Amino acid sequence: MANSNLTEAKRAKNDEFYTQYHDIEKEIGAYLEFDADTFRGKTVYANCDDPFESNFFRYFVLNFNKLGLKRLITTSYKPSPIANTQLGLFGDDKTLVPVKGRPKVTANRFIIRDVGDIDGDGEFSLKDIAEQLRANRNNEWTPLEGDGDFRSSECVDLLKESDIVVTNPPFSLFREYVKQLFDFDKKFLIIGSMNAITYKEIFPLIKENRLWLGNKTSSQQMFLEAPKEYTEKVMASKPQGMWWRIIDGKPLIGIHTALWFTNLDHGRRHQPLPLMTLADNLKYSKHKEIKGKTAYDRYDNYDAIEVPFTDAIPSDYDGVMGVPISFLDKYSPEQFEILSSNDFRKNKNVPFKAHGLIKDKEGAINGKPVYVRILIRHKKKGKAKSPNTHNRREDL
Repeated sequence: MANSNLTEAKRAKNDEFYTQYHDIEKEIGAYLEFDADTFRGKTVYANCDDPFESNFFRYFVLNFNKLGLKRLITTSYKPSPIANTQLGLFGDDKTLVPVKGRPKVTANRFIIRDVGDIDGDGEFSLKDIAEQLRANRNNEWTPLEGDGDFRSSECVDLLKESDIVVTNPPFSLFREYVKQLFDFDKKFLIIGSMNAITYKEIFPLIKENRLWLGNKTSSQQMFLEAPKEYTEKVMASKPQGMWWRIIDGKPLIGIHTALWFTNLDHGRRHQPLPLMTLADNLKYSKHKEIKGKTAYDRYDNYDAIEVPFTDAIPSDYDGVMGVPISFLDKYSPEQFEILSSNDFRKNKNVPFKAHGLIKDKEGAINGKPVYVRILIRHKKKGKAKSPNTHNRREDL
């Protein structure tokens, strides 16, 4: 499975995956379509991004005036495994000899307050930003005292000054990273693994509608740049296609489970999911696991039905339903209420694996393994209960 790429990378601590420009542009476009002033007058902070590497910096600096930003702040960690491979902000000179006392490649702080055509060539580009940074003209490029860790005091001080955080944080530190954002009550748009949905630190935030998935769905693969040694390993062991591709001359790793997590609103979040009735699902569903059955399966240890596919959620069932975590791609808080996840076992003797397989004493539920589910129900009240709500299995 594609998410094995994330698992292997985490084990190797090669979790610095770099985001492509078009993915950033496409995602942010969804928020601007919902509210054109999402970033207007705001200070955006990318605290895991070096301008020499980061397409987040590139996007926000090139669209600085269009977005109406007040400031763009970026802080970098000490040279990463992909240093100086993406942006070429200062050309092909990877040594970056200091100009006018500017710092060498290390952990740096960049603050952009103003952009424009500095070199007089009639257009605004990254070359103009490079010139501004060299000359310290309205913008700042200064070294950090520490290593640029987002948890350091100097990075926290910059976080306090910001309004919106947009970046791709290290996968292995996702829990701690999100906690910090909520500790300081920040708006954010960040990338993480789909597996994070069921983290005990993350799921309550989703349940309470304090955090949700971004515009990109889990069915849309994201290709990210990874450390060289890890990339070579994947390329040697996996065929090209969903696993890796050459894009703009660079080998990129396909991360099927990479998702955007945010508390910024977007339009897709409020689109209701079109559904069939329970009877129509049993009669017409495209899924062989459902079509032709007399009822949905029920959990042995919880009063809920198993709905293995999001598009098979019955529109007229007002009880509790267990749905895949990919349901959150289609989740509208106006349509559904999220009840629980991971803890819907009433029988403490039923063992389960940390990564989601839930089993009974014989090793399976109803003869098949059941993956982690999110428990939901319709928000609308007053509908007649389906005959599928009985607890007796012989009725099912």
